[in-house]
Amino acid sequence: MTETPSITLDELDRHIILATQSGLPLVAEPYAAIAAQVESSSEEVMRRFRRMLERGIIRRIGVVPNHYTLGFRGNGMTVWDIPDDKIGHYGELIGKLDFVSHAYQRPRHQPEWNYNLFAMVHGRDRQEVEQKVEKIAQLLGDDNRGHEILYSSRILKKTGLRLVSDK
Repeated sequence: MTETPSITLDELDRHIILATQSGLPLVAEPYAAIAAQVESSSEEVMRRFRRMLERGIIRRIGVVPNHYTLGFRGNGMTVWDIPDDKIGHYGELIGKLDFVSHAYQRPRHQPEWNYNLFAMVHGRDRQEVEQKVEKIAQLLGDDNRGHEILYSSRILKKTGLRLVSDK
């Protein structure tokens, strides 16, 4: 059995995580703002982020838009039944569409659930989402063996692991 090495955070790493776990500051120079908050330099903050990414302490730094705030209120998770041997190809193709925020494979749970490809489609209303889903269906052609749209009924706050401040 292989043991996972323990990863320790020093005080500056913890302060950087605490300062950013709710998001980067929405300013022209976010790393400088974080550096000022944790009493370091922006270069050191960026170096620490790179190191934490390399070690797997954090998985990614990226933008997570709030689609509702941007006017996209017809959001729907589309689920597709496509041949398993083509899922990589279609997942990549669909994931690159400008109206899809993410696409991924999930296991089927037959006989109740035949869908193996999920893709989040965003539109200003449900009619727009349905038009975009039709574009995906056309893209899949005969490999589309069925699909559904599961519309959002409420907004869930998406967050990762949170550190608790020592204060």
